[in-house]
Amino acid sequence: LQVSKGARAYANHTYLVKLVEAAVIECPDIPIALHLDHGPDFETCKACIDGGFTSVMIDASSKPFAENIALTRQVVEYAHDHGVVVEAELGTLAGIEDEVNVSAEDSSYTHPEEVEEFVSKTGCDSLAIAIGTSHGAYKFTRKPTGDILSIQRVKEIHARIPNTHLVMHGSSSVPQEYLEEIRKYGGQFRTTYGVPVEEIVEAIKYGVRKVNIDTDIRLAMTAAIRKYFVENPEAFDPRAYLKAARAASVEMCKSRYIAFGCEGQASKIKPLPLP
Repeated sequence: LQVSKGARAYANHTYLVKLVEAAVIECPDIPIALHLDHGPDFETCKACIDGGFTSVMIDASSKPFAENIALTRQVVEYAHDHGVVVEAELGTLAGIEDEVNVSAEDSSYTHPEEVEEFVSKTGCDSLAIAIGTSHGAYKFTRKPTGDILSIQRVKEIHARIPNTHLVMHGSSSVPQEYLEEIRKYGGQFRTTYGVPVEEIVEAIKYGVRKVNIDTDIRLAMTAAIRKYFVENPEAFDPRAYLKAARAASVEMCKSRYIAFGCEGQASKIKPLPLP
């Protein structure tokens, strides 16, 4: 389960952790990890580590290379002392997601020639890389091809750091059927395309072990809610329309788990207890 800085501010850190602890009690056979997404500084990462998260991301990608290394190393040392693993980022993704807002002009691809030095000096457990993906729903104005989405870069990076897990942020596929449903039931969405599932599947062959698809979950829920309101104009109970939204998100996530090869893998996960 992944929590952004914005989600912590919205829902409160303590409530989120207690919800996950409750889930562990209710579903003891399901291994659950709790991850901080885009931690902006050491203090936020430390608070999550101290508060029960099993992994954290420190995103110092907007800083110069040496500063990124120094801050990431600081988080890694503290996290590893507490049995927590760390995701770092090298290269910067464009787009908007919660409190992450990077213009296209300020985005940059990950340079393969830098990854070995970065990983060796930071000790990070996984590395988020920039290969042309972007945060949010508005990624590409046309179906992406190799000139804007570089799976080849994933291969080059994996060849240099074969033992480091790679992470693809901003990798929602933005299914057109969700956009059509949203428009059909009163929403407005200009033309946009996401990262094709088959491209992600190809990247998984070359070390990608975590794929962020938050926008697809949001789109699935939004489409379901809009449809529910139109078909049930008298509805006002959030429990009813959110039930429909959750069901839609479950089906979307299941389809991705199957496509990405996650099905049947849970028994291999041995998470630390949250306390």
